[in-house]
Amino acid sequence: MSETATVAGGNAAEEIVQEAGRRRTFAVISHPDAGKSTLTEALALHAAAISSAGAVHGKGERRGVVSDWMGLEQARGISITSAALRVDYGGCVLNLLDTPGHADFSEDTYRVLSAVDCAIMLLDAAKGLEPQTLKLFEVCRARAVPVITFVNKWDRPGREPLELLDEIEQRIGLRPTPLNWPVGIAGDFRGLIERDSGGYTKLRRTPGGATRAVEERLGAERAAEVEQEAWAQAQEELALLGGIGADYDEASFLAGVSCPVLFGAALPNFGVSQLLDTLVGLAPAPGAQPDATGVRRPVAAPFSGQVFKMQANMDKAHRDRMAFVRVCSGRFERGMVLTHAATGRPFATKYSQAVFGAQRTTLDTAFPGDVIALVNAAALSVGDTLYAGPKVAFAPIPSFAPEHFAVARALDAGRYKQFQRGIAQLDSEGVVQVLSSEVRGQQAPVLAAVGPLQFDVVKHRMEQEFRAPIELSHLDYGLARRTDAACAPALHGLSGAEVLTRRADGELLVLVHNKWRLRVIKREHPDLLLQPLLAGGTNPDE
Repeated sequence: MSETATVAGGNAAEEIVQEAGRRRTFAVISHPDAGKSTLTEALALHAAAISSAGAVHGKGERRGVVSDWMGLEQARGISITSAALRVDYGGCVLNLLDTPGHADFSEDTYRVLSAVDCAIMLLDAAKGLEPQTLKLFEVCRARAVPVITFVNKWDRPGREPLELLDEIEQRIGLRPTPLNWPVGIAGDFRGLIERDSGGYTKLRRTPGGATRAVEERLGAERAAEVEQEAWAQAQEELALLGGIGADYDEASFLAGVSCPVLFGAALPNFGVSQLLDTLVGLAPAPGAQPDATGVRRPVAAPFSGQVFKMQANMDKAHRDRMAFVRVCSGRFERGMVLTHAATGRPFATKYSQAVFGAQRTTLDTAFPGDVIALVNAAALSVGDTLYAGPKVAFAPIPSFAPEHFAVARALDAGRYKQFQRGIAQLDSEGVVQVLSSEVRGQQAPVLAAVGPLQFDVVKHRMEQEFRAPIELSHLDYGLARRTDAACAPALHGLSGAEVLTRRADGELLVLVHNKWRLRVIKREHPDLLLQPLLAGGTNPDE
């Protein structure tokens, strides 16, 4: 394919470009408990997609959040799998992807970041930049995803705002450019000043925080009279920001040099509408995406899309398998027959849907930036490309190197078929990597995970969805390396190592106790092939 991919003609191309310009596709990322799911819920509320906001721990009359639809998520109060929500706001279509915050589920977050054009980095006003936030930001930097920072929980005691800005600049090298500024210290949140206009919005919480906060616009004189010392302090801080040139610059934001910063509190819905307006006004629209050869595919080229997530059994009544596809180019129409790049086979799209958490609606058309949910997608896997017209394929989405391993066995031998089907399904979704070996046999596959909480998800889903409860025996290995058939016999005879086959791609992997044992093996057997699995994974230093 040439550098300028074939583009749809005339009015069709203009429509695609125009519709792509209305899309904003973004992820919310942060450390656990920073408020991602709560912010997602608040964004949906302010976009009028829901009538009242739920809470992560839905108690009393307040329901749970729509993005945490899985039973285990609701029970534990954490996000385990990413969720997609599509809402209309300000003349734009917002494709919002809520991601897990816990490091054990970072691989799911990594897949989501391959499908977005922007990220909201959520900071806890009291804790600032936390370890998982730093890791996720590095993924954004590597993928050239621009970042908007939202300082959350300003209604609770926390740090000084200037201190938080300094931490962003010192620890991750981004120049913070606040778009608004809080009046009142953390824990005594009065309202927000817009830096560009100087306008002041006073906020008042609604009962329970389930509906939009009441906003009152005040002039400068009235604000100074009402807020008194808090207003004076905010004005001094704003003057300091102006003096150091901490002003928004579009070019540096899109280049990943600076990040717009907003303050707010997601639980009582403070500052959320300002964040929505920022997404509409500043977040980049979908642009040309590089294919596997590095050639950038224009948004008006014939349809192409990439699978970034697989999920089964979202609907307990149907037990179907759904592929989440990011539209990269062209116009999608329900019923069109696409080509599966990995096999060259046709793929029908009769059942295409838009999702809002676990809720579904039929989707007839979609444009670059949109997320399509294709039902009954048993032939698809994460990273696959679908296209119409001339062949195109996007680079596969890498998986992380596992660091935790356990042998899975069915507790009920009479449900072995369900056991096999469930393990294969979770492998295809990327919930865990499933390894096998001739020594252990098919009845005792080895599950490989980035973090131990993934095993809890496997046990829960095997019991609840496949009615095939399992027991897990944890193995004393801490890392995996790629090898080949020629080296396998020698590795089999070494202590502290075991050779397995990764079922998904057939490659041979060797599991090793720890990095020190790996160093010894490499020193004593320099001719053996022991390659890191993937760049961008979690391989320990050697």
